[in-house]
Amino acid sequence: MALNFMDLLGSVIQGTTASSPAASSRMSNAGSSLQGLLESLMGAGQSMKQRVGGDNLAAGGIGALLGALMGGSNSTTMNSLGGSMMGLLGMMAYKALSGSMSGSSGVTSQPQYTPPTPKQQNSDAEIILTAMIDAAKADGQVDSDELNRIMGTMKSSGIGQEGMNYVIGKLQGPMETAKIVAAVNGRPDLAAQVYSASLMAIDVDTEAEKVYLDKLAKAMGLSPAVVRNIEQLTGMKA
Repeated sequence: MALNFMDLLGSVIQGTTASSPAASSRMSNAGSSLQGLLESLMGAGQSMKQRVGGDNLAAGGIGALLGALMGGSNSTTMNSLGGSMMGLLGMMAYKALSGSMSGSSGVTSQPQYTPPTPKQQNSDAEIILTAMIDAAKADGQVDSDELNRIMGTMKSSGIGQEGMNYVIGKLQGPMETAKIVAAVNGRPDLAAQVYSASLMAIDVDTEAEKVYLDKLAKAMGLSPAVVRNIEQLTGMKA
């Protein structure tokens, strides 16, 4: 049976934010700054919704993500949380690539997106999860207490042993930058999501982490202007 990476992503996000107030704050701030944009997109017609996967965003609900990060309802499922995170990242990618923030992103036309199929969304969630785990390993160490909290969250949320073994293997395995870069090839929207998720996953407080994020952005083909847009959205600077 194929792994459900939406569930895994949601569980890791919940475990990470529970153990890191700074990570929770970054995600909450980013989500809050995009709520107005989400509302405007939902009222702008089907063509605009299709650009950024509006239907999936409405179904997952950025509000569900923010609620979970702020200690909301326990009824929020891991799949819903993962879907909400993907929706948030999709909105951030759209805003960063379209240059809708102050200043130009260097993109001369509006980015065009199509709503992902469930299979594609699950595949994208795997890449996002890989990117977040790689970012956590960028300084050469993974905090054991944080790892235990993440594993505890995964277990309590019903993630099976196969899923837990997958995450543990990723955390203990080598960096997978080449896999990430190959996956985002020809998809600037996914590249922007990967960089956003990487920034939100860690406290960028070591030189190794800064160097890693800089190399990742360049390898994925993100322009300095788009990187600055993403950093403004997350409130973090690599």
